[in-house]
Amino acid sequence: MTLLTLALSATITFAIASEDQADENGYTIKLAYTEDLGTFLVDGEGMTLYRFANDDPGSETSACYDTCAERWPVFFADEISIPEGLEWIDFQGFVREDGAIQTTYKGWPLYRYVEDLAPGDVKGQGVGGVWFVVGP
Repeated sequence: MTLLTLALSATITFAIASEDQADENGYTIKLAYTEDLGTFLVDGEGMTLYRFANDDPGSETSACYDTCAERWPVFFADEISIPEGLEWIDFQGFVREDGAIQTTYKGWPLYRYVEDLAPGDVKGQGVGGVWFVVGP
């Protein structure tokens, strides 16, 4: 697992640019903002990224499999490119028990939500009292 973590870390790219350059640089992680939630992480397409309170951050494991993973697909980017305001060192990855690779932020596995249909949707926020947008 350590070699995989190092390999994933080696693929992380740090990019600093203004928001105007974000689309040009093809960021795989961006920041979004709403008045209700403040600033949170989205993927390169603008889809909200979530954390699952039942996960144990930093453990390189996920508590979301089977039906859960169908509703909350894992997020993985083989190369992480981020805007100013985020730190590349906060992004890692691990191999899940189902063989998928999942990106983490500050140790928290990252997920999308199937009911978020458009960039900026945050329909997963607070679901079951255990799903939350990921703040920087």
